Amino acid sequence: MSQENVEVVRRAYEAFNRRDWDAAFRDQAPDVEYTTPPRGPTAGTYRGREELRGLREEISTPFETWNYEPEELIESGDQVVVVVKARMRPRGSSAEIELRNGNLWTIRDGMVVSMRLFAKPEKALEAVGLSE
Repeated sequence: MSQENVEVVRRAYEAFNRRDWDAAFRDQAPDVEYTTPPRGPTAGTYRGREELRGLREEISTPFETWNYEPEELIESGDQVVVVVKARMRPRGSSAEIELRNGNLWTIRDGMVVSMRLFAKPEKALEAVGLSE
């Protein structure tokens, strides 16, 4: 089952990179929860596919490109920790922004039930009892 969970997560990142929202949320439970760090413009918890889709559309609109590069995908039971590098280029700019963070996905019966975003990859690893 663990490799299947990793593949569910991998497919989601590939779909996010294409901005294919239907594919991105296909494997997410209708009541999926997405939690962002307490600081920042999108701080909070978002519930349900539609709310999460709205958030993704809102945060990606100002950018010409926004790509996620999963550097590591680590399975831990029904969870997958992802160390991810995000690269963004604002519309009308040649500048590129690069961020590295951690994501903790929880999957049950092949469906994503939650995803937590951590500003630092090591915090996502610590959340499941691992270290970088």
